[in-house]
Amino acid sequence: RRPAPGAPPFVEEGSLVEENTTIALIEVMKLFTPIKAGVKGRIRRICAENNDLVEYDQVLFLVEPE
Repeated sequence: RRPAPGAPPFVEEGSLVEENTTIALIEVMKLFTPIKAGVKGRIRRICAENNDLVEYDQVLFLVEPE
């Protein structure tokens, strides 16, 4: 959820996002990939925190389209 240790999160619950908004970074084998919202809307729930291990197809954020 954060671009660097000590930095503020990309988004918080309640944040408004555009389709292109980066909402998180995923690290795989030291390679960081930005995760985009994919839809214009509001972040309703954050389902994974910094440094959590996540799986393929796991829900990371719930975004309510607007």
